[in-house]
Amino acid sequence: MTFIINGEEQQVAAATLADLLLALDYEGGWLATAVNGELVHREDRADFRLGEGDRIEILSPMQGG
Repeated sequence: MTFIINGEEQQVAAATLADLLLALDYEGGWLATAVNGELVHREDRADFRLGEGDRIEILSPMQGG
């Protein structure tokens, strides 16, 4: 499917948000995710079904100062 991930169009074979994160090599419970502007909690990602053209934001903390 085609998704807009962090502002960039990408083709990824994923049915759920958890599948997408796995396919993109995102790991850790510290990620924040949103689909089409709505926050998706970590415990809901495995059941959250994605659709063609969904806009997905994946945020991770950065170190620095």
